[in-house]
Amino acid sequence: MEYIDYYKILELTKIASDADIKKAYRKLARKYHPDLNPNDQTAKKNFQQINEANEVLSDPEKRKKYDKYGKDWKHAEEFEKAGHPGNQQQQQYGRNTGRQSGFGNSDEHDFSDFFESMFGGRSGGRRESQVKYRGQDFNAELNLDLISVYKTHKQTLTVNGKNIRLTIPAGVENGQTIKIPGHGGEGVNGGPNGDLYITFSIENHTKFKRAGNDLYSDVEIDLYKALLGGEITVDTFEGRVKLKIQPETQSGTKVKLKGKGFPVYKKENEFGDLYITYKIKNPTNLSEREKELFSELANLRKK
Repeated sequence: MEYIDYYKILELTKIASDADIKKAYRKLARKYHPDLNPNDQTAKKNFQQINEANEVLSDPEKRKKYDKYGKDWKHAEEFEKAGHPGNQQQQQYGRNTGRQSGFGNSDEHDFSDFFESMFGGRSGGRRESQVKYRGQDFNAELNLDLISVYKTHKQTLTVNGKNIRLTIPAGVENGQTIKIPGHGGEGVNGGPNGDLYITFSIENHTKFKRAGNDLYSDVEIDLYKALLGGEITVDTFEGRVKLKIQPETQSGTKVKLKGKGFPVYKKENEFGDLYITYKIKNPTNLSEREKELFSELANLRKK
């Protein structure tokens, strides 16, 4: 029969407080609970060990006896014969429910021979199977395109075989994660459900660049409008608008179209701005006459 290190099972040290033991037990028991790990024999074994470790370390008398005689368990009886104040309680363990663990069938949750040798069985005083465990959180990724998140819309998402109808607010950003409470895994023993976390992966197939709530776009204008001024029509996310070009506009000039950007997340009728950068397009395939005129213009600029 081998010595069992209950502290190691709960990932603790011997100086662990009662609160540390409780916290570690709850964390590990939830992780390896059979209802959350169906058909996983390793998880079942870990769950048994975790419960046994908690049974010992959460009880002051058992823990004291274990700390004193654990590695020398063959002499544990001396602890009983010494008239320890907890003697009456310790002897009672052998007269109670024996190898019943309170987690279901005894053949699934029996205590080890090491435990039986030191403590003679389980007191049966606690029913850990009644502890309520919160369900697991689920994580999902939802792929969308930029156009689809310009307006609030509904979409059905299938998670773990269940269809969930979602309202996706306008203005969600790429990489943004939202929480849908109660749509994760089912709780154990009547515990609350976990939550569903959805991360948005948004692809941009438009000619606009998005930065937060603002949009950016490059617009080409010909040399003559840049020099002489005029009007052009440009695209926005919701249609086309006319812009007036000032004479002698330089390449790289930026103009702001207020409120023509992307909707602000969860703020009704609020939008960012659209920034347009002018790129001057020089004429190509010049005729001989056009070359002469540009030469004359160049000579005029030298005078």
